Amino acid sequence: MARYTGAVCRLCRREGKKLFLKGDRCYTGKCALSRRAYAPGQHGQGRKKLSEYGMQLRAKQMTRRYYGVLEGQFRHYYELAEKKPGKTGEELLSILESRLDNVVYRLGFASSRAEARQLVVHGHFTVNGKRVDIPSFLVKPGDVVAISEKAKKNAKFKSLLENGNSKTIVKWLELNRELCEAKVLDKAKREDIDLEVEETLIVELYSK
Repeated sequence: MARYTGAVCRLCRREGKKLFLKGDRCYTGKCALSRRAYAPGQHGQGRKKLSEYGMQLRAKQMTRRYYGVLEGQFRHYYELAEKKPGKTGEELLSILESRLDNVVYRLGFASSRAEARQLVVHGHFTVNGKRVDIPSFLVKPGDVVAISEKAKKNAKFKSLLENGNSKTIVKWLELNRELCEAKVLDKAKREDIDLEVEETLIVELYSK
């Protein structure tokens, strides 16, 4: 599957917000947005007034980039959200949050969603005791996500297990550090999602 392989800092500059695509680097002075807080390209510093469609498009693109999802897959998630009871925008975010790579990131096992995706692809995690190497795997309430026995010997995970991590675990996940596993307590609710996205604009865009 095709995936963006360019400089991810350009994506943050394009959206004018930190998308935290490079993990710890985004919190330092090395962050590209801190040094060049304008869009990339020849006309990046020009003032641009967005139309209604432009604002809707930017909201959708920003959300896609937060989660590292391609357009076709994002549209599929939207169609799933439409079929669920409740607000479509909130259901869409809940689905995106339930991706396995995002759960691994939320648990603090990776500094960015991109790193979490790589760890999942390398087979370092199990869901309900079965090895899962698909980042887009959607977890459900009651599922148990754990570090595989082989991965526990990895230096990165050893350090995390010995020293812990400072990341605040979201309410819908319950982490057991001793067992190196986490239980999905509930689906993610809008108040549990700390991303600056306007899901109503995404719904307006796709409803046209």
